[in-house]
Amino acid sequence: MYERTIKETIRSKSGRGKAIILTGPRQVGKTTLLKTQLLKKNHLFLDADDPTVRNLLNNPNTEQLKSIVGNSKIVFIDEAQRIPGIGITLKILIDQFKDVQLYVSGSSSFDLSNELNEPLTGRKWEYELFPISWEEFESKHGYLISEQQLENRLLYGFYPDVLNNPGEEKDILKQLVNSYLYRDILAYSKIRKPEFLEKLVQSLALQLGSEVNYNELSQIVGVDKNTISNYITILQKGYVVFKLGSFSGNLRNEIKKNKKIYFYDNGIRNMILGNFSSLNLRQDTGALWENFLISERLKQNNYKGSLAKMYFWRTKQQQEIDLVEETAGRLTGYEFKWNVKQNVRLPKTFIENYKAKQEIIDRNNFREFVVI
Repeated sequence: MYERTIKETIRSKSGRGKAIILTGPRQVGKTTLLKTQLLKKNHLFLDADDPTVRNLLNNPNTEQLKSIVGNSKIVFIDEAQRIPGIGITLKILIDQFKDVQLYVSGSSSFDLSNELNEPLTGRKWEYELFPISWEEFESKHGYLISEQQLENRLLYGFYPDVLNNPGEEKDILKQLVNSYLYRDILAYSKIRKPEFLEKLVQSLALQLGSEVNYNELSQIVGVDKNTISNYITILQKGYVVFKLGSFSGNLRNEIKKNKKIYFYDNGIRNMILGNFSSLNLRQDTGALWENFLISERLKQNNYKGSLAKMYFWRTKQQQEIDLVEETAGRLTGYEFKWNVKQNVRLPKTFIENYKAKQEIIDRNNFREFVVI
């Protein structure tokens, strides 16, 4: 059992008259967090993967909800995105059952965000849960074991089942990719040609850490640019990938509109390519290191309530910075190096023009970057 960083934040919001919504990919521990770490009192658990539960919660009236809730003071609805009209149902529960604390989880933001935003305005606290973070991993296993495990984590990632079943990582990741990534996403998004999604995901995996060009992707995949954009949005809502936009301020030669795409988990990315070779045999070690660091920083910023905005930076003359963080108007540029080299410096153009801080993140100091 991994203690989740976000647990105390959620606990502090309980009993304050609002629903607590927890979203994130399947199999990252949402149900475990709520049932075992937060809901230790008796509670009513409603699993929307069960068709009977879906029917019960599909547009019930207040009297029907009274029969369902009974004397329960805590109600947990799991996989809520599977229930049509769930937003209105939750609104009734919050407004009519003032002494009931409502918890809701969902494995994607396909329908859940649209369903909840308007009905639950002012009635919810919303949080995201990701695969285990480095902070959570090291907190459980300690410094030494975590350090010994660093290469494995770059290869196999941080899904709880992967961490809890050493030796079975590839089988577990294969199941995750086949069932969640393809089956669930295809079901929710109604994509009619799954082979195009598969091609796109593989192309994004190969371009990890590089700027993506939608026109180029459309030629590779065999669909138009708008379809590529829609598919990438679907992959974002399914918690497979996320985007970094380019930072631009007042320099004329900055790249202003390009995007980089990263995976929430290295293990998922490597399974998509079927490549778990050791780091010293790979050509993409630098990209794996970058993906690990940026995804970990994303988790931390999210869990700790940071208002930092994340970008990359590049000029037309190919000056680059891996990550730019903007916090309260101040900029910090980060360069990521797996193999430490002497005298690595960020471009003077950026540092001097924006009066930015600069940091080089390598294997020796990365903990300060991924635990904030």
